Amino acid sequence: MNDINPNLSLHIQIKVRSFLDASWQEWFDRLEMDYDPEEDVTILTGDLPDQAALMGILNQLNQMNVVILLVTQTTKKQPSQ
Repeated sequence: MNDINPNLSLHIQIKVRSFLDASWQEWFDRLEMDYDPEEDVTILTGDLPDQAALMGILNQLNQMNVVILLVTQTTKKQPSQ
């Protein structure tokens, strides 16, 4: 498993249809899971070290037969210390 570079990482948000309960948190340990009942979507948010880690998350969702609605990725630069 790669470590996240504190100066440059991929900040992602993935929206999926329906509710993913807390039992799935282990699969997505780098990401926070929040449910929006108004939209009936679960939102996974967090930092990943690279594109390979993002593809791993997307592959896991695909294997779970979860409908992926949106993937947003931005490069988040942290201030130097």
